[in-house]
Amino acid sequence: MSSTLRRRLAAVCCAVGVAGAMVAAAPTAGAATTSDFRGVNWADPRDNYASDAVVPSGLSTTDSYATTFAKASAIIGQFRAKVGANTVRLPVNPTSVNGPFWQSYTAAVDAATAKGFKVILGYWESPTAKDGRIDDQSTFNAMWQRITTRFAFYPNVYFEPMNEPFGYSSQEWTGIATSWLSTYWYVPRSRVVVDGTGYADDVKSVCADDRLAGTHLALHFYGFWHSTWTDPQQWLADFDQRLGTCSSRTILDEFGASMTTGLNYNGPINGSNEIAYLQTVTNRLRELHMGSVYWPGLRTGDTYSLTELHGSGTVLSLSVTNASGADLLARAWGR
Repeated sequence: MSSTLRRRLAAVCCAVGVAGAMVAAAPTAGAATTSDFRGVNWADPRDNYASDAVVPSGLSTTDSYATTFAKASAIIGQFRAKVGANTVRLPVNPTSVNGPFWQSYTAAVDAATAKGFKVILGYWESPTAKDGRIDDQSTFNAMWQRITTRFAFYPNVYFEPMNEPFGYSSQEWTGIATSWLSTYWYVPRSRVVVDGTGYADDVKSVCADDRLAGTHLALHFYGFWHSTWTDPQQWLADFDQRLGTCSSRTILDEFGASMTTGLNYNGPINGSNEIAYLQTVTNRLRELHMGSVYWPGLRTGDTYSLTELHGSGTVLSLSVTNASGADLLARAWGR
């Protein structure tokens, strides 16, 4: 378990009980859904919290645009071939965007969109404070100005103003998100992904704010939050309570479980909270026709990583770390 997973566990575990759970109704035929987001996170080995440039596994700050494009093309192609993804979520921070790495990092976005992928660009704070708040407003603004100037008119690029804004109250966070929409007014709202409150673990208040109408919402939901739960009904009630009635706008853009420890997610639960969790959440995503982005599709050294990177230079390939986990992800995506 990474340090960030342990941090989240301490802050989130048991924060939301199952009492009074609100069961979200499955969408009716023809209703709006987010089912066209079938994605994976491509993360820095450090879990995307970096003071320097954030660099997804396999890339390098020393690579040229052409080399980055070639590497990203290979990895993105493998995300599609090996797990059936059509969306990738990439991290950004002020150093990676406002500094020299941006000249080559843009190639990862270009490579993904060239293959028809949707790309979600999300801001991660640095590890210095890790307080769930924007580190520096001026560099944050400069970062988003540069990102949106480059990609606002790319129809497959989406913008997530901040990952897990747990340092803000719900009122503060909806105000910040509203200000972001006003500042970057030229970005279509349908291509903005607003995190839920806390560790993006509840979307009801952002969903209810009319000022954020037309945006997508991001929910995060992890099995380690309740390490003793082996009853699928507990997981179902907890998930639905966090989602409320907002499934038509929401993307579950972080969820995951151990993939390199040999668990059989197609088998019986046998006292495993992770199997109970992943079976339940993927089934619920399928029922709701709700989009999702697995954490992580690729992150070197992470036991949750769905794939492992092989090769060198620009000759790169991926192998699936857990076939049963990949099966459940495919089920969540309706296949």
